[in-house]
Amino acid sequence: MPTNDPRPSKNQRRDEAREKARLMRIEQERKAKRTRLLVIAFGVVVVLALGTAVAFILKSNADKADQYGQVAYGGGADNVVPPTDPEAPSTADGAFIPVSKAGVGTAGDGDTTLSVYFDLQCPVCQQFDAVNGADLDALAAEDGITVKYFPVQFLDSMSNGTYYSSRAANAASIVADKDPEHFTAFLTALYSNQPAENTDGLPDPDIAAIATEAGVPTAVSDTFTDTVDGTYKVNGSDEEKSGTWRTFSPWITSNTATMQSVIGKVSTPTILIDDKAYEGSWQTPGELKTAVEAAAAAK
Repeated sequence: MPTNDPRPSKNQRRDEAREKARLMRIEQERKAKRTRLLVIAFGVVVVLALGTAVAFILKSNADKADQYGQVAYGGGADNVVPPTDPEAPSTADGAFIPVSKAGVGTAGDGDTTLSVYFDLQCPVCQQFDAVNGADLDALAAEDGITVKYFPVQFLDSMSNGTYYSSRAANAASIVADKDPEHFTAFLTALYSNQPAENTDGLPDPDIAAIATEAGVPTAVSDTFTDTVDGTYKVNGSDEEKSGTWRTFSPWITSNTATMQSVIGKVSTPTILIDDKAYEGSWQTPGELKTAVEAAAAAK
């Protein structure tokens, strides 16, 4: 006759429950330990990755300081006192480079003038040139009109320590000085290849290659990185400091300061017709050209 298994006693059920609880605790502790180990391992990986990233950034910044430390006048300090009589391109007239029917470097006597203040890192300047660049060349070829180009460099801070605004403006100024017939073509080529803000900007060899493609002789583009020695002061101090910078960097810095004092702000592109702010739309193709021609016809 079959016999029934006896039901577990109260003590047995209690012991079984305790054993089950013990095993559950062991499993929970095992999982918790594994989680802690994973967290620690992940933390180590993150710390190592951050350390590697910091080391890379520090090395990158050191490399940039070494490569581009002799670009901007006064080392690019915001409180540098602009020079009063800087060396300018041979084709410059004060703070600008005139372009007229007589050529680069000559402003027609009594001409209607179109002034363009520009920074080669400025994306809106790129848009301006895309819409009006050909018209500016056409206007300069007309009787009675001079286009005045004012290069500035207030966007140096937008190129991660490589001073792209100063480097590009210096290169354009050297072309105006040594190969003026390709000056405006080089400006348009730089705009066509403009790097985005908050990037490292174009390296010097790329700027030289763009110039060569625009027709600038290699003998000229090879001088883009030439430097000169000089002295400068910072605001609030009479102490003269020694420095080294690209050839026309002091002139470009002076132009930026002149724009601030004459116009009251540094903003690009700034467009003037006969030294008065242009109130029309340069975004509409042909409208600026028509306005300049109308001003010339009214004289």
